[in-house]
Amino acid sequence: MSRNASTSSRSTSSRSTSTRRRFLITTAGTLGAGALGTLSLPGTASATSAAAAATGTVYIASDSTAQTYNSRFYPQAGWGQKLSPYFTSNITVANHAIGGRSSRSFIEQGRLAAIHQVIKPGDYLFVQFGHNDATVGNPERYTPPADYKEYLRDDYIRATRARGATPVVVTPVSRRSYNASTGKFNVSFPAYVDAAKAVAREEGAPLIDLSASSRTYLDGVGIEGSKGIFLWLNAGQYPNFPNGVQDNTHFQERGAVEMARLVSRAVAGLGLPISGEVVPTAAG
Repeated sequence: MSRNASTSSRSTSSRSTSTRRRFLITTAGTLGAGALGTLSLPGTASATSAAAAATGTVYIASDSTAQTYNSRFYPQAGWGQKLSPYFTSNITVANHAIGGRSSRSFIEQGRLAAIHQVIKPGDYLFVQFGHNDATVGNPERYTPPADYKEYLRDDYIRATRARGATPVVVTPVSRRSYNASTGKFNVSFPAYVDAAKAVAREEGAPLIDLSASSRTYLDGVGIEGSKGIFLWLNAGQYPNFPNGVQDNTHFQERGAVEMARLVSRAVAGLGLPISGEVVPTAAG
């Protein structure tokens, strides 16, 4: 990381909690209906549909691994895009995940404030970051583990609870990174996985260890089989990727479905009101 990037991250980490609070409050106060529309992704529930939900809305704050993709990207998909079918019709999923964001930049761009403006008691915020936080060479995204933990605690957990909603910490989903000698998949972003677990424990927040469950799943399908989970496509196989692609981070549709299933199964075991809204086929 360059000296400038290091200086930038130190500057970011020195921001006080009160400064971040002022940012969130100011952003939420200035985001009108038009701004919220700009921040919404295709398929994101509106405030009106969220209010109509009988039990509540699950808001997702995350990155490209959970994002909703339109048909121009098929078969690429994110786990947040595929989560809704694993819940009863009492639950609405509002997927605010978007590519290239870290725990810090999601806040700085007003995306968390947009969620906090409409989230209400009985709703949930699923937060998964780590992939972009770990990009040391990109100062716009990089967030040191200690700062990542602080953002999770102050902005995602405590600020969400202050609005009467329930934050759920999700550890970063695994990449297609493995030990060729053992055939086992590596822990992706271990410092961020540990930080997420620690802050969830310290704050008494529900935790979905998607890092562990996705890794177990990938160990089961194997190194070669995992190509059908991630965005590994042959040239000419799909019109949207005419030259093919070998992507070890993002999912094709099957992978997104499986990751969503893992998330929902974990929810079923959390003992929350929403746990009873997981459909039996996912929880089994």
